[in-house]
Amino acid sequence: MAALPVFRWRLAPDGYATRRQLRALGLRPGGQDVAAQLERPRRRRGPLVAYLYRVEDAKPVRPMTPAKWAALAKANTARRTCPECGRDAGYVIPTSLGMCVTCAYPDECAA
Repeated sequence: MAALPVFRWRLAPDGYATRRQLRALGLRPGGQDVAAQLERPRRRRGPLVAYLYRVEDAKPVRPMTPAKWAALAKANTARRTCPECGRDAGYVIPTSLGMCVTCAYPDECAA
């Protein structure tokens, strides 16, 4: 297995992109292996690493189907529903509380 080419931060040649950059272009890696990596040096710690993919080998992002949209809506509704009172809180329930703010702090919310 050949070693990956390593580029310094912001000095990668054209034709390479990170996952986020591919997504901004409406593309996805599409099963290709990592083509190169970027390294950003840091003091007292190891470098930050970003993996790069070839843009010409990337494939278009798969479109959302109605079933995927429905599953996403159902998951978001579950994240907003309080397990204590069963109401839609209107926001994502914090995992640190495990319930809506009204149920977590009933004395402060009643005042």
